[in-house]
Amino acid sequence: MQFYIDTLRKLVASGQLDPHASTLVVAGGSKDRAALLEAGFTRVTISNLDPRMSDHGFAPFDWAFIDAENIAFKDDAFDQVIDHMGLHHCGSPHRALLEMHRIARKGVLVFENRDSVTLRLAVRLGVVPAYELDAVRGNEFLYGGFRNTAIPNHVYRWTEREVTKTIASADPAHRATIRFFYNLRYPAERIGSMKGLKRLALQGLRLPFGVYAAIFPRQANEFGFFIDKVSRRAQAWIDADSGELDPRYAQ
Repeated sequence: MQFYIDTLRKLVASGQLDPHASTLVVAGGSKDRAALLEAGFTRVTISNLDPRMSDHGFAPFDWAFIDAENIAFKDDAFDQVIDHMGLHHCGSPHRALLEMHRIARKGVLVFENRDSVTLRLAVRLGVVPAYELDAVRGNEFLYGGFRNTAIPNHVYRWTEREVTKTIASADPAHRATIRFFYNLRYPAERIGSMKGLKRLALQGLRLPFGVYAAIFPRQANEFGFFIDKVSRRAQAWIDADSGELDPRYAQ
């Protein structure tokens, strides 16, 4: 939660996020409300496809029932769009990201799990899950999984390169400006539920891994990325008038 708030404040301080601009949160909930309130945001619509949610409890923000993979808004409908740990619940995380990118006029902020050699080892050791059974178990075996159903979702983990390629494919006429932020989220509860030597060994690794992640932040298990659509630049081979390939580059 603190990583969420700190990142919002950094982007507000740099002028890349505006706390008073129209903001849509996809796959949102009470944590988004708390973080955005603390960071000073005022014009926010929190959305989700969970049928149990309503506009009650999200005031002073608005509420909307929205499927992140099929957002029923026109292009550039909101100034900025935010998602916090929701893409990996989608059937196509890439499609949801591109829907966010399509309707955002100024920028997109996403928080997700980051893929790495360290994380793949952690999955093999059972320290972090490949599928989120706990999310469904914690929702009475009815919700919380794949597209908020009772099917546990696969935890899709991203890399910087994958984010860059996805946006380049969606908007090939421009060179994207993307900022990355890193955070180590230690799975204390999951490790605490283990037994015997495995638990003791993993608890003993907390401090050295924290130092390791501080030196090599890309090995952290969580990251945020901000796609700045305002500062993107047209490709050199794009004609400024037509927005298409400049004939001079087609020789």
